[in-house]
Amino acid sequence: MSGRAQLMWDEAVTGYDFGPGHPMDPVRLALTMRLVEAYGLDRGPDAVEVVAAKAAGISTLRLVHREDYIDAVRTASADPKAADPLYGLGTEDNPAFAGMHEASALIAGQSVGAAEAVWRGEALHAVNFAGGLHHAMPGGAAGFCIYNDAALAVARLLELGAERVAYVDVDVHHGDGVQAAFWDDPRVMTVSLHEHPRTLFPQTGWPEETGGPGAVGSAVNVALPAGTGDEGWLRAFHAVVPELLDAFRPDVLVTQHGADTHFEDPLAHLAVSLDAQRAVAAACHDLAHETADGRWIALGGGGYAVVDVVPRTWTHLVAIAAGRPIEPTSAVPEDWRHEVYRRTRQGGPHRMTDGRGTGWRDFVGDGYDPADRLDQAILATRRAVFPAHGLLP
Repeated sequence: MSGRAQLMWDEAVTGYDFGPGHPMDPVRLALTMRLVEAYGLDRGPDAVEVVAAKAAGISTLRLVHREDYIDAVRTASADPKAADPLYGLGTEDNPAFAGMHEASALIAGQSVGAAEAVWRGEALHAVNFAGGLHHAMPGGAAGFCIYNDAALAVARLLELGAERVAYVDVDVHHGDGVQAAFWDDPRVMTVSLHEHPRTLFPQTGWPEETGGPGAVGSAVNVALPAGTGDEGWLRAFHAVVPELLDAFRPDVLVTQHGADTHFEDPLAHLAVSLDAQRAVAAACHDLAHETADGRWIALGGGGYAVVDVVPRTWTHLVAIAAGRPIEPTSAVPEDWRHEVYRRTRQGGPHRMTDGRGTGWRDFVGDGYDPADRLDQAILATRRAVFPAHGLLP
């Protein structure tokens, strides 16, 4: 197996564009790639290999999505005025745009290509930060997501022969579309840490959601109180994810790294820093090596602080996957900051850190407070799913 990391990138993914004023501004993708290049992660003997995969074809999309929905996307793509809101298309969240099918299928193709490269041993790690569009359902668009590239990557791994796939989602929103796609499949464990459904879209992801009758314990949901910051977020991640992955022993680990947990994100209510996001990316890398022989596919996701947060956190993700982690205190390259101003007329951040620590208290080793809302959330999840895996809650 190659130890080299792949970065799935085609400049045309920036065509996934819902139009002016929409939070999902594709400039976040372009600025991330320019920052990756500014750090030279794509150059040198130990560089990440930049690969452009082909768009997902209809047969691939059908691994997750219904044919009538794919037809509806293609119709809206050819004529946005013909978008059918019954499929979630042409709505405020998911405005139809010309070429929507092609751009969405291209992003999906990058995640499927990442899955194929890792499974076939062409790369040990693969990153598609344009992906992670985890809200799309088998029969409809939702939450800025047209095709569910994350679910498609998992489905392709199963098609290629993987017996167990773990999917860990740390986006601020519940990974509902991926959970729905594999609700009844015990071969797939979906783990989602997200803001509590009482206070955030899509209002799902309760700890009691644990999988279908034949797959109890395969869906894992940690519903975090609004306002949770670095220490609580890291405490929750480490209280749930490592033990479950160690018990499940996946053939491949797929992770989704939505940057919208950040305290500057305009669409949610967690208070996580760039430094904690980097720490979780590093933890996912380590867990892939500890539980899945290093096979790791890392995706992007949400994130709407498109200048200050998204490019930095996903560049850290790429650097970790490449084995060339960036020192958080390092200065952001000046050329990139000029590019930010050229594209957005905003000033870019100066360092690759928010200046936060990344300490956390261990839930098991240090004990828990039954009156603390975060610890209540952790314990609810552990009680709901740990026994199904032979673990003590």
